Amino acid sequence: MEIKIFPKTGNFAENKDTARELRTKNILPALQEENEVVIDFSGVESSTQSFIHALISDVIRREGIDILERITFKSCNKTIKTLIEIVVEYMQDAIEIEGDKKVTIDKSQYKNEKRKKK
Repeated sequence: MEIKIFPKTGNFAENKDTARELRTKNILPALQEENEVVIDFSGVESSTQSFIHALISDVIRREGIDILERITFKSCNKTIKTLIEIVVEYMQDAIEIEGDKKVTIDKSQYKNEKRKKK
């Protein structure tokens, strides 16, 4: 399933309610049906960290960090990539604290457009 962000947010993705709606109505149901999810940021120039957090943090919390193997972040500029990395690292730290055990993340686990081109 491909989810296009721009039609919902315009070139600046900032509304947490929109992110939550995309997560609950599109991302989580697709993943629960064992589908791969492509989150397409084409046309999105920037975002807030809170938008990215609302979009993917609950997915990681519920499904575990390995769920990122089934999510592709497409057409992300440097700003969006950085925000995604920050949220993923933050969630990894939260999982470590909640689980009281060491969880490691290999950043190659989550896909981006560069990795697909290799």
